[in-house]
Amino acid sequence: MADQNLKAKLKQRLKQEKIQLWIPPYTEDDNQPGTKHMQDLAEQIAPPLCLGVQEVGSALEGIRLQAVNRWRGNQTFRETSVASVELLLPRDSKKDPKTKNYLETRLDVLVQEVVDRIGEEYGLKFIKLILNGKTLSADQRLDMQGVRNHSKVMVLKVSDAEWKQQQSEEEEKNQSQSESLQRTEKGFQILSERGAHTQTHTHTHSHSQTCKRVCVFVSDGSEDTLSPFLEIADQRGNPLNIPHQEKKALILAMGFHEKGRALMKKKQFDNALCHLLQADQQFSRCGSELLSSVDNFAVLQLDIVWCYRALEALSCLEDGKLRLQRAEDCFLRCYGEQQQRLRMIKGNSGREEVLFLRLYLLQSLLSYLEGNDAQARQQLSKVEVLSGRLSLDSEKMSQLVSLGFTDREARLGLRATQGDLQEAVTHITNQRQEREDLQQRERQKRRRRSEGVSTLTELGFSRRDASRALQLTDGDVDAAYQILLDSKAAENNNNNTEGGLSPEGVDQLLYMGFERSASETALAMTGGDVQAATQLLLDNQGVLPPEVLSPPSTSSSPSEEEEPSNSSSSTADSELVSEVLQDLSRHEEDYLDLTLEEENELIQTMKRYLSCTHTV
Repeated sequence: MADQNLKAKLKQRLKQEKIQLWIPPYTEDDNQPGTKHMQDLAEQIAPPLCLGVQEVGSALEGIRLQAVNRWRGNQTFRETSVASVELLLPRDSKKDPKTKNYLETRLDVLVQEVVDRIGEEYGLKFIKLILNGKTLSADQRLDMQGVRNHSKVMVLKVSDAEWKQQQSEEEEKNQSQSESLQRTEKGFQILSERGAHTQTHTHTHSHSQTCKRVCVFVSDGSEDTLSPFLEIADQRGNPLNIPHQEKKALILAMGFHEKGRALMKKKQFDNALCHLLQADQQFSRCGSELLSSVDNFAVLQLDIVWCYRALEALSCLEDGKLRLQRAEDCFLRCYGEQQQRLRMIKGNSGREEVLFLRLYLLQSLLSYLEGNDAQARQQLSKVEVLSGRLSLDSEKMSQLVSLGFTDREARLGLRATQGDLQEAVTHITNQRQEREDLQQRERQKRRRRSEGVSTLTELGFSRRDASRALQLTDGDVDAAYQILLDSKAAENNNNNTEGGLSPEGVDQLLYMGFERSASETALAMTGGDVQAATQLLLDNQGVLPPEVLSPPSTSSSPSEEEEPSNSSSSTADSELVSEVLQDLSRHEEDYLDLTLEEENELIQTMKRYLSCTHTV
């Protein structure tokens, strides 16, 4: 890092004085250094840095060589269309850590061709290429995905491929991390499609400006469904309807994020980053209003840059800076400038301070790598203040654990109460009670829903249709019964009339701005009642989920649709769901439970480096 800091400062000085090292007198016609002029320049710059002339001269020569290669690369690209792309290789694949690695290629070739070349040259079997935080698609061209001459592309290993020799190529691929990504996505897709059993919640508050966090809760099912499903909610379980497609994207985003965080805990940062970038892609499909009102997106940005740090890929400075800025902006919107909104809702801000500690620490690191020591010191001073507040008394931790609390509860409790032991006991106890109350409410809701399904099936409707109708009516059995009757009446009407739906009714809904397909479905579901159809569309933000777009088939018998699905397919789905659920934390504040061991190591490293630096 010190080498990168020094070069950043030297580049700033060269830019200020408009010194171009790639042309005479600093570079001769044969691209060799102009020795005397380079020596004079080093002697001029070294004293203000309190560094030796030889050290500065060596750094200047490295900058000169890089500038010469870049200049030559520009010439080559203009003449032959062959670009020079810098490869940020995995640490264990670098032959010389101080030497940059480049690949010369045309930009109109498929990414897969470049992947094959990198794999062959560096002995890497399963890799992904990352540009500015986005995974390059193997079946698309480089230039179509934003790769340019001199682009920096990160090479991520997604499998060690150290399998037994007797395994076939296909078996290896199935066990690679690419397959892990696919299995994670498939598992959460299954969960997101369990629409009849999935509810989406976020935090609501009486004040106009609120602080929100979306959390994933796992339910083990109810009496009418043995399949586990997800509930997206805040810590208090207050519901908020969001469009179906956005809900699916949110579940996938949070699923990939949780999987990535689980891998980070195991120090598998290559694989973790792959999952986190997938989460970032899914979050981009959620509405900007949602992303700006919850802190999940900000925490994801921190986690991605933390992986950059762990992988020593901080030469991706621009992407890292952008992500940290997004995180800081999001925290300010959610928490308030002085975390006043956070304290208003949660009563304290102690637990969330670990997020700001990590944010300021990463900002300090990036500033240092850019040669901005003053900014690095300023951010590091904030980090040290937070570190002092968040450091835990080991004796108090032991006392809380001896009382039957977990390490996580003890850490979060002490930070929430600024280290007050008695208050921490009260805080943890209250949180346990709140969590139990929430679970009790959910159990009662599922029990009422199960009873409603039984009631409707006794009246001759299938369990699937009964579940769908109850979801639409938020568990109101009478209203669900009416929907099923109206659906049956609409179905009979469709069978007896050619058009099936009143054109006037459809036109009214179209005039109000709803889409034709959703309008026709809503009218069919409500027996042609325009007012009821309007309310149904408004309740679902005009985008009816699949269980509504496929109206209940009330003509089937109660047992007709109870036949089990294909056994092997059902078993495979269950295995996928169980696999992804293993990585989901059952505690809504797990993301705040940082031991700060890694952070403290980086703090000491930054203090050591900054104590040795001087301003140019």
